[in-house]
Amino acid sequence: MTAVCRKPNKFKPMTMKAMKEECISLLKTTGSQGIDNVINYLEKSGFFRAPASVNRHLSHDGGLLEHSLNVYNVAMRLREQMIAMLPEIEGRLPVESVVLAALLHDVCKANIYKKLTKYRKDANNRWEAYDGYDADYTRFPLGHGEKSVVMLLRLGLELTNDEVLAIRWHMGAWDLSFQSFESKSNISAASDVPLVAILQAADALSAHLLEIKN
Repeated sequence: MTAVCRKPNKFKPMTMKAMKEECISLLKTTGSQGIDNVINYLEKSGFFRAPASVNRHLSHDGGLLEHSLNVYNVAMRLREQMIAMLPEIEGRLPVESVVLAALLHDVCKANIYKKLTKYRKDANNRWEAYDGYDADYTRFPLGHGEKSVVMLLRLGLELTNDEVLAIRWHMGAWDLSFQSFESKSNISAASDVPLVAILQAADALSAHLLEIKN
C-alpha cells in the first residue's frame, strides 16, 4: 500500500491527544508490514508520554512525540524543496519512507526516561525542588540509531535499506562510535542516500531551532 501524501501540518500547538492521533494516523497510512505491532509498542512503552531529552530540547511530558512530529513536518518540507530542485531524486524519497524514518527514528527513547525530583538555585540563590527526568540506558544498552533499527525489526516492521540507514545515522557525525575508521567510512557512504540527508537535517533543525528553549 502506498502512503497518502499529506501536506505537513503548520507548526501550531497541539494537545498531546491530537499529536498522538496524528502520529498513529500517519504511521497507518504507510501500510507497512508490522506497523500495528509498532503502534502497540509505542502505546505500551510510554513513547507518547516520554520527554525528548533529560534537560535539553522538549524536556516535558509528550516531548518525544512532539519532536517526532516536528521532524516529520520539517522532513516533508525538505523533501518537497529538494524534489523541486532535483526532480530525479523523487523515486528515492517515497512519502512512506519519510513518515517511518521521521516518526520512528527515536523509538529507542521510548522507555529510558524516569521522573525524579531535582534541585536548583532560585533567583535568591536558594535551593528549590523541581520535577525533572533522568535516563536509564541499562535495559538494552545498544546505542541510539542502531537500537531504534533493531527494536523496529524485532517488532516485525518491514524497512527498506534506505529507511534502515536513515534511522541508524540520523544523528550524523555526533553518533560515531569512538571516531572509528569503520564508522566514519560507513556514515560517509550512507550520507549519499537522500533519505539519510533529509532525516539528519530535519532532526537537527527541529532540535536546535524549532525546539530551542527561550
